[in-house]
Parts: sequence; C-alpha cells; structure tokens
Amino acid sequence: MVTALVYRRSVPRYLLSRALGRLCPRRYFPWLVPMTLGPFEPTPPAGWVRLRSRLCGICGSDLRLLRGEESFLMEPFASFPFVPGHEIAAEILDAPAGTGWKTGERVTVEPVLCCETRGLPPCPSCARGNYHVCENFTRGALAPGISLGYTAGPGGGMAEEFFAHPRQLVRLPEAMDDRLAVLTDSLACALQAALPCFPADGQTVVVYGAGILGQHVVRLLRALGSKARVIAVVRHEFQRGAALAGGATEAMLSPSRQELAERLGGRFLPTTLGGGTVEGAADVFFDCVGSARSLQEGLLQLKARGRLALIASSSRVGLVDVSPLWFRELAVTGSALCGLTKFRGETRRTYERAMDLLAGRPDLWRDLVTHVFPLRDHARAFQAAFDKRRFHSMKVALDPRA
Repeated sequence: MVTALVYRRSVPRYLLSRALGRLCPRRYFPWLVPMTLGPFEPTPPAGWVRLRSRLCGICGSDLRLLRGEESFLMEPFASFPFVPGHEIAAEILDAPAGTGWKTGERVTVEPVLCCETRGLPPCPSCARGNYHVCENFTRGALAPGISLGYTAGPGGGMAEEFFAHPRQLVRLPEAMDDRLAVLTDSLACALQAALPCFPADGQTVVVYGAGILGQHVVRLLRALGSKARVIAVVRHEFQRGAALAGGATEAMLSPSRQELAERLGGRFLPTTLGGGTVEGAADVFFDCVGSARSLQEGLLQLKARGRLALIASSSRVGLVDVSPLWFRELAVTGSALCGLTKFRGETRRTYERAMDLLAGRPDLWRDLVTHVFPLRDHARAFQAAFDKRRFHSMKVALDPRA
C-alpha cells in the first residue's frame, strides 16, 4: 500500500461540482470532489517499472475533472478508482531485468497508454507511429484509460509510488532539477500542437492566453529560432511580465476585439449585430484558452488562409460563429496527447524534443513552476491552481515525498 490521492466514480458529485464550478470558477471544493488522500495498492501488468514520484504537476485536465468540465463522451476512456497525475518527475525503485533501466535513475514519464503498453499488437495508428491516437485505449492488459492518471491499476504521479511501462520512461539529464523536469509533459503538448503551425520569419502570431501553455508557446518559438512578431494576450499583469520575459514582442492585457485587431495591423469592421469583424490581422493564432471567446477571436483575427492551432483542450465551446472559417479558408488544427512530430525534416518523439529544449535553455523555463505543495496539502495546491489571480500561479506541483 502507498499513500495516494484516489479519485472515485460518483455521478452526483461530479454534476454538483460542475454546477458549483460555473458559479465559482476560482474556488475549489474539496469536501465535494470524490477524491481523498489514503491508501492505494497499485496493480500493474508484469514487466512494469516501479517508481517513486518526486514531483507531479497539476494539469489543466486535472482541474477540469475536479470542476466537472470533462466531456461526457470521454467516460469510456477512463476507469475507476484512479490516482491522478501525469506530469511527473520520478526515480526508479525497481526495474525488471532486460528493460534497460536501473534503480536510482531519474526519469520523466510519457503517460500515453498505447498498444505496446497494453500488450497488444500495434493498431493501424500505432503502426504508423501515431501512438498518441491509439485505437485500443479500452483494451488489453490494462483497464480503460488514455494515459497514466486516468486508469485503474498502475497509479499516477499524485502518489508516493506508481508503475509505468519501460517504453514510457525518458531519462532526465543529471543537471536538470525536478522543477524543470516536471514541465516536460505540458511543453510536449504545446510542441505537439504548435510545430505543425510554426510561423515563418516576419509573420504575425497571436498567443491567446498566458497560462502555462501560452508561456510554453512563446518560449518554444524563441528557443527554436522564430523571428515572427509574437503578440501575447494575457488576463493578469503577472502573466504579461512572464510572457515578455519569455520572448513575446508585446503582451496585451485583455484587449477588446478592435484593440487587438489594430495592434496586429488589421482593420476592424463594425457590424450591426455580432460585435464587429476583422480583416487582415494575424497569420497564426495559438488558442491557449479553449473557450468560446478565444476560438471566436482566433477565427476573426486571422488573415485569409491563416492557421489556428488549438493548444488548450475543452469539451464544449458554446456558440461560435464559424463563417470566417469558410469565408477566409482557414486551417484549424488540434492535437491529442503527445507522440511523434516532424519539424525541419526530422521526425522525433515529442517528449525528447521537450527535454532538449528544457535542458538547452533552462533560463527560459526556470521560473514557471511557481508553487510546490506537499501531497497532504493537496487542497491548498488545487486552490492555488484554480485561482491564478490571487496566487499568481503558473504551474503548481505536488511533492509526494514531503
């Protein structure tokens, strides 16, 4: 048995969390969420590696779960009870012979649970190298789940110990500390979505939203040598400073549609109804919020044949006028988890790209983990992650060793 945060299935509590989350979006209600700190017995398939969690980041998907905002359609791709946590810096406690891993090595964990981890022959997606969109997330030797942190059995990073398949492990450089390593997953997710829309030099780019994903996008553009004009749209003043420090050309605090269009060099065209439209503004728009407003602004602020990349995920985005999509022949792309990415003629594992960026330019990312709490103080940690305005939080992490 290990001590872990354990999330159990409860439809009434989930729906009530959903209702209260809409009324109080910056509040966390630990007495309501069906998750408790207590004993958990991991039950992995044979051949998996036993790990000690050193640090585990709180992801936006974790917050959506606690607020009851996950899509009902995703229910078949999880199993209960599970231990959350998939942004992990860990240490190997026990590795089976022949895996190539040794006790004491520090690793991060690519969480996706594809065919290979499930003991299955590769599905068509996995056979093509697209294991992040595996077709067998509900089959094989594991309970249903798209990743660690959402499946019953091996556990997740919000526990003292958990298990992972050997293929999921990525060795950490000796010089990289845990606070930097725990950013690997969120950076990899940003890379997975951003690299197919990487801007050309001289283009105008909007990074809409300056939480952890938006901060990653600004930094990865600069770290990979982009000379595009990068306009970050931020909600809080502390996010503005971080975006500028990461390499944004400008950072605008909650601009109106007209203000953003004029700053981008576009033309704002008033409309009798609908709030106005825009001509000729941005070449690339990275939506790092995942709301109806952010998606609408992206569709409106793009030039003809511009590209919109959905970095943040969401289940519903409300009423959005999609007429710019066909009127300007826009390209809209998203991404699921992390897999392989092709960039500048080279196809690589996205997790490895993220690791290289963190190791090569630690100065760009070092200050993004703003809060670390012991696992026993998980309620305070989730509250800090929910209320960015009060806590000035970027990435909040839990330390199960404390």
